[in-house]
Amino acid sequence: MGPPTPGSVVNLLPTATSTDVAELQPRVAVLPIGSFEQHGRYLPLITDTAIACIIGQEIASRYPVHLLPPITMSCSHEHAGFPGTVSISAKTLYAVIDDIRASLARSGIHKLVIVNGHGGNYVLSNIVQEANVDGPSVSLFPLGADWDRARDHADLVSDRHADMHAGEIETSILLHAAPELVREGYSEADHDGGPRPFLLVQGIAAYTESGVIGFPSLGTAEKGKAVLASLTEGFALHLAALGGSR
Repeated sequence: MGPPTPGSVVNLLPTATSTDVAELQPRVAVLPIGSFEQHGRYLPLITDTAIACIIGQEIASRYPVHLLPPITMSCSHEHAGFPGTVSISAKTLYAVIDDIRASLARSGIHKLVIVNGHGGNYVLSNIVQEANVDGPSVSLFPLGADWDRARDHADLVSDRHADMHAGEIETSILLHAAPELVREGYSEADHDGGPRPFLLVQGIAAYTESGVIGFPSLGTAEKGKAVLASLTEGFALHLAALGGSR
């Protein structure tokens, strides 16, 4: 399978009109954050963005939220040794989210859920921590517990450590929601990265030549569908923590 045909890639952008939002009167906005980083030979640089958007679309189809377009580049510095990866600084990501929150507040939306598709965006935890000092206003989704429930629900074989990057769970989600993004050969791309104590010091290239740490061969569309179903169900807990969607 070659590169995706132009126009066939999953629609990453929300298509609501201003009138749609006015009628919905959402109290909570959802902001997908992805990355533009290597995902081995068989998954695209936009993998994390696509997954964050897919999760956001599932959420918006079920809950009365204001789905925003994604932030498509983030903190992928650990992948800098691989061609194509582009990063922005943590302070830039912080500033962009801060600006978005201020703009939302001016339009009457004071609650935000950040749907994070890239595990290296550590700054997001600090953003959420600081934002909630005066009361619940921002949640980060999915958390580790959300991912673990989704893995159990979908009967995934691997765990989060072993399946860190371009593995079973990411491949499964794309096989279900955007199969045109998955190139042939992923079933032979498994790589066990083992312990990775100095990932932040040496980068991911110290633990994988291919860019993969995980088991894409285990990925199936059925697992991807089940993962998304679990995450969509679990999102209700985050809305409740923020005080509800209405």
